Amino acid sequence: MRNACAFRYIQRMPSRPLPESLYLHAAAALCGLLVATCAHAGNPGYDRPGLGFTPAVLQAGDVTYEQGLPDWSRADGVSLYTADALLRVGVGGPFELQLGSSYNHLSAPGSSADGRGGSSLGLKFALPASGNFSWGLLGSVTFTDGAPAFRNDAPEYLLGAAFNWQLDARNSAGAYVEADHGADDGGLVAFNASHAFSDALAAYAEAGWQHFNGAGSGSMAGAGVTWMATPRVQLDASFRHRLGGSADDWDAGLGVAVYFGRL
Repeated sequence: MRNACAFRYIQRMPSRPLPESLYLHAAAALCGLLVATCAHAGNPGYDRPGLGFTPAVLQAGDVTYEQGLPDWSRADGVSLYTADALLRVGVGGPFELQLGSSYNHLSAPGSSADGRGGSSLGLKFALPASGNFSWGLLGSVTFTDGAPAFRNDAPEYLLGAAFNWQLDARNSAGAYVEADHGADDGGLVAFNASHAFSDALAAYAEAGWQHFNGAGSGSMAGAGVTWMATPRVQLDASFRHRLGGSADDWDAGLGVAVYFGRL
């Protein structure tokens, strides 16, 4: 899945403690992005936060950068902090290229690990909306170039489909389906509803069910809020909580996304 899950990393903890580091410096490193210009220039939306992605692509040559500040998850006493980075580039027509990576800190009683996650390469496909309905596909591969505690033994492949219904000017509903193939074969089904309080402030609620071979199935639900600090800069905050089965006890995160337009 696109979102890091603490319970998937429990078996990867090293047998001896490693030096601990914190990642809140990511927020300071990105503060300069908040001075981006205020021209809107056709921003199609952002893929964070929440489960899934926005079923719309950037125009050819447009660039968006999305960053966790960080995201956090906890399962069975294991905490995972992930500073996810996603670069989106419009390549023309209904296609968008996505490049991702992350830096992680994993902590459990008596043990910890730090390191970069595997690099990912993705391609999104989305046609223009048909009336109030839009949909998109995303295929990606995550490579094995990360630190030992945060990489798989083989590449991991993801195929996701997102659907959105614009109910009226302020309300929308969506669904997301995902299949994963690799070290942890599995899948995810999620539903969400969102409400825009204004042109700048919106909130959403979501619920999902997931399954991983060897780890079992579980369900979760959560909510989040987004604020357009400028027409090009979005700030977000979100959380999820396990309802039952094999899932993170808690997930939460802060993030920033910046639409640069054509560079």
